[in-house]
Amino acid sequence: MKRREFSAQLGLSTLGLLAASGGAQAQGGFVEGQHYQRLGQPLPSTPGKIEVVEFFWYGCPHCFAFEPEISAWAKQLPADVSFRQVHVSFRANVAFHQKVFFALEAMGKEAQVHTAIFDAIHRYGQSLDDVKTVAGFVAKLGVDPAKFEESFNSFTVNTKCMQAKKLSEDYRIDGVPALGVAGRFLTSPAMSSAGLRISEVESGKRALQVVDTLIQRIRKGG
Repeated sequence: MKRREFSAQLGLSTLGLLAASGGAQAQGGFVEGQHYQRLGQPLPSTPGKIEVVEFFWYGCPHCFAFEPEISAWAKQLPADVSFRQVHVSFRANVAFHQKVFFALEAMGKEAQVHTAIFDAIHRYGQSLDDVKTVAGFVAKLGVDPAKFEESFNSFTVNTKCMQAKKLSEDYRIDGVPALGVAGRFLTSPAMSSAGLRISEVESGKRALQVVDTLIQRIRKGG
């Protein structure tokens, strides 16, 4: 979902397409400037590790569709690849969910409730838009509601939100889901499916194929 689409109806399921740029080069069947982009300025990275970052929003229907694919992929990572999720903060209600994500992460509980939050919003139409409602919801899943509210309002979580905002800006994220690779490349289901009329599930699979291709490229020093 593009940043500009956050002011439109959230249920729309449109995939943005990016045109191939001049001088793009194919890599494993995918084209730079079309199926993935190279960052103008590489970001700091951990030596010996290839980090993949998924930028997402709990309320994004495209992120919900992508979740099963990225979850399965993340469970089979080789030793030299690390993965983490970063919640974006495009506008007020998205920023609220970002604080929910980092509050739960700080408690070590996010993985425990991640799927349930997605399902509550997208399958059951629940509004998880205020602290008390979320605290009550996660309490049913074994999370202490008082500790959740304390974490939500903590300095640690506010700091994590600021760091996430900076990382999103550094990667030039303008829509989700999106995937940053090694601080050098960016792709997404929409980007990887440029020019194709395929399902969101297939778009997600293609995005992960692009990521795998870029990982191989980085290993070879490319």
